[in-house]
Amino acid sequence: MRHHLFPIGLSVRLKNRANISPRAAESYQITAKLPLRDNSPQYRMRNDELGQERVSNEDNLEPIDELTSDN
Repeated sequence: MRHHLFPIGLSVRLKNRANISPRAAESYQITAKLPLRDNSPQYRMRNDELGQERVSNEDNLEPIDELTSDN
């Protein structure tokens, strides 16, 4: 059984943006860990700036390196 790797509060972006509106947010913050679906961890995430929420599986998320945005 797999476990969630990402903590609540982590900033992430979607690896695969196919079939998503071009106006969809680029980055999200994880707000909740959801039950596994087909043995894959799921997350609820939100972009407060655009007021968008979505659910994605862990395999489609990548953490955003906060250090590179500060330089």
